[in-house]
Amino acid sequence: MAVPLIQQYRVGRYILEQKLKRIKRYPLVLMLEPLFRCNLACAGCGKIDYPSEILNKRLSYEDCMKAVDECGAPMVSIAGGEPLIHKEMRQIVEGYIERKKFVYLCTNAILLDKHMDSYEPSKYLTFSIHLDGDRERHDASVCRTGVYDKCIAVIKKALGRGFRVTVNCTLFQGETADEVGQFMDNMMELGVEGVTISPGYSYERAPKQDVFLKKTGSKQLFRDIFKVGKGKKWRFNQSTLYLDFLAGNQTYHCTPWGNPTRNVFGWQKPCYLLVGEGYAKTFKELINDTEWNKYGTGVNPKCADCMVHSGYEATAVDDTFVNPLKALKVFLKGPKLKGSMAPEVPFYYDEEPENKPQLVQKLTPPNKGSSKKRVA
Repeated sequence: MAVPLIQQYRVGRYILEQKLKRIKRYPLVLMLEPLFRCNLACAGCGKIDYPSEILNKRLSYEDCMKAVDECGAPMVSIAGGEPLIHKEMRQIVEGYIERKKFVYLCTNAILLDKHMDSYEPSKYLTFSIHLDGDRERHDASVCRTGVYDKCIAVIKKALGRGFRVTVNCTLFQGETADEVGQFMDNMMELGVEGVTISPGYSYERAPKQDVFLKKTGSKQLFRDIFKVGKGKKWRFNQSTLYLDFLAGNQTYHCTPWGNPTRNVFGWQKPCYLLVGEGYAKTFKELINDTEWNKYGTGVNPKCADCMVHSGYEATAVDDTFVNPLKALKVFLKGPKLKGSMAPEVPFYYDEEPENKPQLVQKLTPPNKGSSKKRVA
């Protein structure tokens, strides 16, 4: 397990407190997007395709502190855009550390060398470096040559200075298990704390839609990846049961409130992956007024192919608390790599999903009197 014991303990204690209080919807990670402006234009990004007046907006230091105080999450993932463009980023990080929040500062690493002196190594601070595969794969993903080599150099420098460093890797179409396996070997040799890995989600605003994996293909790819990594002691910055879910061995609904998003528009409904669903002014309003039953796999066609950690990691963590022996078994043996996969959540849509010609067979829904359609 890559995550330090002190972080596991404090997050575990926080979750236990929520359960003892019988709080149904509680946040695990605050997804903070203090700006959308970035110094890259990645093919699969859904955040940079806004007009200049939006890209020039910033959350203030006070906004960022209020967000974490409102929701109370023990961890904060600071994304964007590129967070290091924000002139108050050092103060924002220091404010979270003072509150003893575990901070993952997500960056493409281009500006990290310049700004590294502004930060002190801490158990509460992790540089999460965006790295989508080897040199050729990553540079193609970010649409600029030389970025991979920059990332590797900065990772080595940060590790040498005693910083916690993880890698955030998104998989797209065309990946092979051997390629990903070699990438994981390289990251372990480099010495990063762990790798956060998940299939890409097809943002509606992303400029290229043909790069995203579909669900069945994702599961088989992860099974093949885990076969390549058998016995290699790869370190993932994720829960055991989420990795098992990626391999097709768990039937999970997402938990969107587990990773609530605060950005320049407000608190995003229902999660940072969906746009156009509205915003709440406060965290309380987000939790109480969002129609959560309208979202998720099997309910909303926009969510059909999503397996991203921001939606399902919280589900897997909750399952670990409810079924610790199951989680321990998977931890000791690894995900199942052969045989049938866990059944998919049935799809019940008010309307047939658009742009999904493969979903054509209509079946009678299980609840009599319902007008919804099940799409096979």
